[in-house]
Amino acid sequence: MNASDPRSPGHRSKRPSRKERGRQTPAPAVDAHRPDGVRLQKILAEAGLGSRRACEQLITEGRVTVDGETVRELGTRIDPATQTVSVDTMPITAHTDKVYLAFNKPAGVVTAMSDPEGRRCLADYLRDRPERLFHVGRLDYETEGLLLITNDGELSNRLTHPSYEISKTYLAEVRGPVPKDAGARLREGIELEDGISRVDSFKLVDSTPGYALVEVVLHSGRNRIVRRLFDAVGTPVQRLVRTQFGPIPLAEQRQGKVRDLRPDEVGALTEAVRL
Repeated sequence: MNASDPRSPGHRSKRPSRKERGRQTPAPAVDAHRPDGVRLQKILAEAGLGSRRACEQLITEGRVTVDGETVRELGTRIDPATQTVSVDTMPITAHTDKVYLAFNKPAGVVTAMSDPEGRRCLADYLRDRPERLFHVGRLDYETEGLLLITNDGELSNRLTHPSYEISKTYLAEVRGPVPKDAGARLREGIELEDGISRVDSFKLVDSTPGYALVEVVLHSGRNRIVRRLFDAVGTPVQRLVRTQFGPIPLAEQRQGKVRDLRPDEVGALTEAVRL
């Protein structure tokens, strides 16, 4: 018998022994988590599988798989456009009709979908969108900058609810000079006709005779709050631009342009309001 024949005496089989097989490292599990995605329980709830709490229980019970892998972590985020979700081995269809937009609003535009006076409004910039959309919060007629637009009612309500304290950043061009104590007064709080309001931060960006550029961050959503605060410290606003809403910056987006938020931006917004 040929020595190379596995049946020959003394031939060493290439097949691992039982002991060796026991020491072999199993193949690593596929990681379904996508840091810039949407929370798995939110996708399940939007697919009609019950309340958010009920969907969380489905996950912890091991009844949910993503791309064939069981997922038990409640913090898991996925990309519903590229990943397959199943519950009890039955694939589900995640709703993909949610729209999240960022609009760089020019001055002289009404923050509404229509205006009885015939002024420019949001509908003039969204005519090609078939969805029923609404704005998150508002900017007054002359204020420019970042405005979020969506059809996700739950997210919108949380982003504007005072309990979540979502910050907004503004650049204000004001009449100078700015009083030396203006920043301290604004941080401590100013008594207005509808109660005390304050900014979270105040930074003088630039100053020349008769002019100053100031950045303020605050989480209040009261009507014309930034303008009223600057009026109260004696520096009326001449131009006002919102440059950031929560984790979403205006960045280099051109005025009058609408863009879709990226998945990681949507994820950052839902994380900010604990969805």
